Amino acid sequence: MTDSSHEDRPQQSESAWSAVVSLALGVFSLVMSEFLPASLLTPMAHSLQVSEGQAGQAVTVTALVALVAGLLVTSATRGLDRRYVLQAFSIILIAANLIVYFSPGLGWLLFGRVLLGVALGGFWALSVATAMRLVREQDVPRALSLIFTGVPIATISAAALGSFLGDMLGWRNVFLIATGLAVMTLVVQVLTLPSMPPQRPTPLRTLVDVLARPGIGMGIFAAMLVFCGHFAFFTYVRPFLEQISGAGIQSISTTLLAFGLANFTGTLLAGRWLEHHLRLTLLTMPLTMGIIAWLLVTLGGFSLWTDALMITLWGLAFGAVPVAWSTWLTRVVADEAESAGGLLGASIQLSIAAGAAVGGVLFDAQGVLGTFAFSGTLLLLVAFLIATRVRTQPVPPVGHTDGIHP
Repeated sequence: MTDSSHEDRPQQSESAWSAVVSLALGVFSLVMSEFLPASLLTPMAHSLQVSEGQAGQAVTVTALVALVAGLLVTSATRGLDRRYVLQAFSIILIAANLIVYFSPGLGWLLFGRVLLGVALGGFWALSVATAMRLVREQDVPRALSLIFTGVPIATISAAALGSFLGDMLGWRNVFLIATGLAVMTLVVQVLTLPSMPPQRPTPLRTLVDVLARPGIGMGIFAAMLVFCGHFAFFTYVRPFLEQISGAGIQSISTTLLAFGLANFTGTLLAGRWLEHHLRLTLLTMPLTMGIIAWLLVTLGGFSLWTDALMITLWGLAFGAVPVAWSTWLTRVVADEAESAGGLLGASIQLSIAAGAAVGGVLFDAQGVLGTFAFSGTLLLLVAFLIATRVRTQPVPPVGHTDGIHP
């Protein structure tokens, strides 16, 4: 049987951009729902009569379940049409938000967030492989950049609109609005997603087989380190602005908004750049972010304007990172993009937790500058790792040198 990496690719004029937009809506709905509790923590805790720390587990449990779901979804749904699997995740998202809306206590709240983790991890695992089947091969980077624009838009919406609407309408109604967005996403997916039968069986051992390919494990590890360095930095941006830059709440809000807009711009622009400069992008983004972190460590506090500018530039650089690593995946493991996507998604979820946790330990021990120094050092080291060890050419299965399956 021949390599299936190009099976089901659209013909020259058949890139299904409306279906790609439906995936972007899915990303937006899922990521916004994931981070809403961060902006609604205090009213949620008071309403449910629990501590803010307990309510905060609504984010933690979602990330942990998403990690596991991302690894298992490919093999668990290996006989199902991908159109229906993606639509099922939107239905699960709707159910999850409704359970949170009606939750009488912490237990029901966490159950709803567990369901969200299933939808989130599963959707991320399939999104890259789905994009490969919806557009022409040369359009994949642009399709991924469009899909990933849902992330910064959702992050900004969860932080800004979440807190504003929560104060005006109550936190439960914010989740009801999120449910409405999920319903809209489902409708668009039903109208636009074409039939996508599974290309071939993907048993659970495929995860191990993919990692066994030369350079794949190193690439996944490098991606995880980049995301870890980012979240160690971004989690503690506000304390840096407060303690080092001397910023007030208005300046902090303006800087974070600028960061989000720059992040959106970087994501949107990454598609065309990655069509011809994949390795350069993989290398340049963490290198730039590492330099910015060390500039803030050494020069931070000299001027609020320059601090805000460097944080905004970080957002621009990081905007290209998720698109770049997803594009890398489509180049090096095109024939097993679903399994590789699950591995990449799980590594990112793990890096979110690890980056925030290690950054927190360093923050308590050495302050925010210690956390930023760790982030900058890690990113500079991973840039060297990418330059010397990460492959960007297709990697055939172990035992095959021509990409042809027997």
